[in-house]
Amino acid sequence: MTINVTIDEAQSRLRDLISSLNPDEEVVITENHQPVARLISQKTASPDRSPGFAKGMISIVAEDDEHLNDFSDYMQ
Repeated sequence: MTINVTIDEAQSRLRDLISSLNPDEEVVITENHQPVARLISQKTASPDRSPGFAKGMISIVAEDDEHLNDFSDYMQ
């Protein structure tokens, strides 16, 4: 979605315009009905992916080594 504002309006409402931007939104700033600048929202940062961040999120219901028999030719 695009929001059009005049340069005067952008000056008086800049903090509000920035804080209200949602992902994939932009504000087009115009002067004399001509676009002069765009404010584009930053995409949200990906979550911290440090080693072990998913610890405890997976539970193994049963041990199953039988499926490894199909790969016995490849395992030395």
